[in-house]
Amino acid sequence: MERTICSGPTTTAWPQSRVSSMSHGELFGSRLSVASPRPAHGSSPRSIQTKCRSQALKVSSTEVSTQEKTLSARDLWAECGTESKTFRSVDDIKKLRLITAVKTPYLECGRFDLAAYDKLVRCQILNKVEGIIVGGTTGEGQLMSWDDHIRLIAHSVTCFGDEICIIGNTGSNATNEAIKATEAGFDVGMHAALHINPYYGKTSRRGMLEHFDKVIGMGPSIIYNVPGRTGQDIPTEIVEQLAKGKHFAGIKECMGHDRVKHYAERNIEVWSGNDDECHDSRWIHGGRGVISVVSNLVPGLMHELLHTGRDDALNARLQPLITWLFKEPNPIGLNTALSQLQVIKPVFRLPYYPLCQAMREEFVKIVNDIGREHFIGSEEVMVLEDDDFKIVDRY
Repeated sequence: MERTICSGPTTTAWPQSRVSSMSHGELFGSRLSVASPRPAHGSSPRSIQTKCRSQALKVSSTEVSTQEKTLSARDLWAECGTESKTFRSVDDIKKLRLITAVKTPYLECGRFDLAAYDKLVRCQILNKVEGIIVGGTTGEGQLMSWDDHIRLIAHSVTCFGDEICIIGNTGSNATNEAIKATEAGFDVGMHAALHINPYYGKTSRRGMLEHFDKVIGMGPSIIYNVPGRTGQDIPTEIVEQLAKGKHFAGIKECMGHDRVKHYAERNIEVWSGNDDECHDSRWIHGGRGVISVVSNLVPGLMHELLHTGRDDALNARLQPLITWLFKEPNPIGLNTALSQLQVIKPVFRLPYYPLCQAMREEFVKIVNDIGREHFIGSEEVMVLEDDDFKIVDRY
C-alpha cells in the first residue's frame, strides 16, 4: 500500500461546491455545480439576525414627498426583530428518526474531498434521511483540527442546511474545547450539537453533570453515550436531570434495549447508536430511531426499516452487512466499503487502515446478496487490491 504525505497547507479551502438534485443513478458520475461561498459571519443567513426596517412609521407617498421622518434610536430598537435563526427548535430535533453519521472522504493528499462529500450527503437527502452528524467518529472528527472541523460544518450548512438537519459533533473531553467548538458550530449555522461525555481521563458524576450543563446551554443538543469508546457510562440519573433543560433534545444510546426502554418510558427521546439493534429498539422498545453508520451505504433500506413499521425480514436481511461493517472498529469497514463501491477515493488517514483481502471479497458477496441497486453509487462493486489504497500519515 502506498503512503503519501501532503506537502500543501493543512487547512481546507473554503467550500464552494454544491450538488443539484438528481436521481440516484445520475448523482454518481455527474459534475458538480458551483455555488458562491458562504458570506462572512455576521451576514450569514443562518446567523442570529436582527431585522431592522429603515422606516418604523408608515406614511403615505404624499407625506414622504413633503417631509422626512427621522427616527430615534429608541424607535429603531423597538422595530428590530430578535428571533434566532441559528438552529431548529428542540422539538424539530426530537422528531428525527433516521440520522446518518456521515463519512468524510479524502483526496490523495489526505485533505477533504468536498466533491465526494457533497455526493454522499445529497444521496442521503434523496433517500429521505432526516439528519446528518458532521465530524462524528464515523466522519473522523477526531482526526481533524477544530478549524477544519468547523469548516466542514459550515460547508454542510451552506450547501444542505435547508434540506437536512445538520448536527455538528462539537463534544470534547475538555469542557473548554467543547464550549468553544459548540459556539463556533452554532455561529456557522448548525442546527444541533452532539456531545460526548469526557473520555480517557474521565471524571466524577458531579464533574460529568457540570460538563454537560455547560456545553448544552447554547442550542439543541444530543448527548452521546458510548462507554466502549469513552470508558465511562453516563448514568441514567444524570440524563434525567439534563432532560429538564430547554436545550436537551435526547440521547444517542449504545447500551442496548433495556436502556432505550428506560428512557422511552420516561418520555426522553433516545436514538439507538447500534445499527444491529435499531429495528427492535424502534418498534419494540419505544426508541425514537437511530444514528446510523450503515445508512451511509443503504440509506433507502434504513429509511424503510425505521419508518414503515416492524419488518423482521428486512432487519434480518441487513444483519450480515451490519456484522461485517463492525468486525473492526468503525469507520474502518465503512471506509473500505465506500472505496469498493467507487464512491470515494480509497484513501485512509492513519491510524485507520483498510480491511484485509478476505473481508474485501466478503463485502462484494454481501452487496450482491442484498442487491447492488440498494447501495449508493452507480459503478459496480469491486475487490480492491492492497496497492489500490493510499495510506496518509500527514495531511
